[in-house]
Amino acid sequence: MTTPRNARRWINWGGNQQSLAVDVLTPGTVDEVVGHVKEASETGRRVKVVGSGHSFTDIAVANDQRMLLHQLTDLVSVDGPLVTVQAGMPLWKLNELLAQHGLAMPNLGDIDAQTISGAISTGTHGTGENHCTLATCVEAVKLVTAAGEVLEVGKNDEIFPAVRLGLGALGILVEVTLRCVPAFTLLADERPMALTDVLAGLDEWIPSNEHVEFYWYPYTDRAQLKRNNKVAENDRPLSGFRGWMDDEFLANTVWQGVCNLGRRVPAIVPTVQSIAARALTARTYTERSDRVFCTPRRVHFTEMEYEIPREALPEVLDALPRIIDGLPFKVQFPVEVRFTGPDDVWLSHGYGRESAYVAVHQFTGAPYEPYFRAFEAVCRPLGGRPHWGKLHYRTAEDLRPVYPKFDDFVAVRDRIDPARVFTNDYLDRVLGA
Repeated sequence: MTTPRNARRWINWGGNQQSLAVDVLTPGTVDEVVGHVKEASETGRRVKVVGSGHSFTDIAVANDQRMLLHQLTDLVSVDGPLVTVQAGMPLWKLNELLAQHGLAMPNLGDIDAQTISGAISTGTHGTGENHCTLATCVEAVKLVTAAGEVLEVGKNDEIFPAVRLGLGALGILVEVTLRCVPAFTLLADERPMALTDVLAGLDEWIPSNEHVEFYWYPYTDRAQLKRNNKVAENDRPLSGFRGWMDDEFLANTVWQGVCNLGRRVPAIVPTVQSIAARALTARTYTERSDRVFCTPRRVHFTEMEYEIPREALPEVLDALPRIIDGLPFKVQFPVEVRFTGPDDVWLSHGYGRESAYVAVHQFTGAPYEPYFRAFEAVCRPLGGRPHWGKLHYRTAEDLRPVYPKFDDFVAVRDRIDPARVFTNDYLDRVLGA
């Protein structure tokens, strides 16, 4: 079925991408997905699936037919640790469903609004040297191809390393099977530190903690270190008031006001950053794993994130203060740094190497391009790989050398979508037309 004309306009969560589709498709079954795709193939049209809009790139921009999978959000089966869900299921719903079955995802990013298909297709990741992107949890997928065929692709299939992180370029995911783990509790340890002390301790903390990340506050020498580890008991829960104060009031309500003020009076931003960094207090608490990994994000922003070889992190962090100090505007958001181990997913940012991820942000509506371009110019010669769902300015020509399996992926695309039914301008830019 299609939706009314007034539903054709779309804007992403960050507010920096929008499109006006000719038609909006809202299939309620896999057969309806197949029917829409067959019709598009026969008439020379394009179809682009859009999830929750949490990508900052134009990967989800659809100027012909936009397909929404919000009716395909059901549980299909639970078979021990293998859980199969429809691909439109959002992560928050998946986390609740898994908890009901005594299961959990082994790792998550810090936002749970994405659909499972969008999260795996763009390389969503968390942190921890024994973890990689969420795509590495995928055991099988059900994929509707441009020919209208429904392919069931498992780990022994030739195209499996391509389809589990496919950028939406290979077909429409309608079901995903995930390998989960028994439900677990995390002990979260969060504390402010001098940036130099954080950097000095990383070689010890990364291998000795399951999950490590930190935030650096621009215009200061201060950072916040976060370490999460499994524990047997949930015996240190945050009080309702303390959790609300830290995660909802301070991190969202107050931060929204601070960002609005900083946009009106840019000169105060360095002072505000210094106050914010020094106002942080240490806290430790226990909670269900997904509730530690994922936090509410109600202050909207735009973001660029680069994966770099872990050994290149000092060079990138050394360059960032000079970049920020030289900008014609102020940076209001902290810089986030996370770590993952190597994987074998063809278009995974962490393919084949120990990774550091560095993410830079700007408050929505604030200028960002000079900042992001300067940051990219530092990461690119280091072999950096941009996150597929976050802003970058790369093309197929300069991405090919940093992905050893780039041409293998394109060959799969050529074979199963030769007419480019699923393409858009972004995919033409990063994969080639």
